[in-house]
Amino acid sequence: MMKAATKARCHIAIPPVEGKWEPIPELTDEFDKDRLDASKWLNPDPGWQGRPPGFFAKHNVAVRGGKLHLTSRAVDLPGLPPQYHTFTTASVLSKAVVKYGYFEIKARPMRSRASSAFWFYRGDKRAWTEIDVFEISAGTPGRKRMVYVNAHVFHAPGVKAHQEFGSKWKAPFVLADSFQRYAVDWDENRIKWFVNDTLVHEISNQHWHYPLNMAFDSETFTDWFGLPDPGELPASFSIDYVRAWRRVGRGKHLSAGRRTSRKV
Repeated sequence: MMKAATKARCHIAIPPVEGKWEPIPELTDEFDKDRLDASKWLNPDPGWQGRPPGFFAKHNVAVRGGKLHLTSRAVDLPGLPPQYHTFTTASVLSKAVVKYGYFEIKARPMRSRASSAFWFYRGDKRAWTEIDVFEISAGTPGRKRMVYVNAHVFHAPGVKAHQEFGSKWKAPFVLADSFQRYAVDWDENRIKWFVNDTLVHEISNQHWHYPLNMAFDSETFTDWFGLPDPGELPASFSIDYVRAWRRVGRGKHLSAGRRTSRKV
């Protein structure tokens, strides 16, 4: 199906997959105001301070020029726990939670070893699951075209040990050079990942049947991507929009409820 031609028409657009859809306003944002919409988003994630040594700093999140910007910096902040030092990063978490839908952002990852990520997660005593629409380290040599996608189960009924179902896709372009569209189609049967409407990964939905928060963030992955070179910072992960839809007749999204801290 054809996308809306302009940002102003987003609420009547539908995703490029079959079926009848309606927008989820609480998880849709064009970022065309002068600040983050506090009715929809939390800055930073209230249950997690960041992946050490990068600390989620509130001032690293900004809305300007019709885009959301999450910035990573090489700086020490006073008064932090000892595991946080040298770098500050950023996170934004949705207030609403959702189960199933089609979710798309148009984004440009930062040109840094610090990650740029779009994902869903939530954990409680019943289940702790996660869907990573993408994790990108667009400044890491050899990974400047690599999009990592994944789904995790940390615990759920019948699942005691961590399981993951990930893959990677090499783009025909340098990821940090331009804005591209990244999406996930999540329903009760399948989870499908897309880049510019190209299917890049697909799994059966065995475990992801719980409402999750939407998240955008940047993290420091010491063992995976390596720490950023301070000379490449500050760098920003920029998001033009996020648009969310549910299939008509599949139920409403849920309001935010009690949540637990994410383990690192």
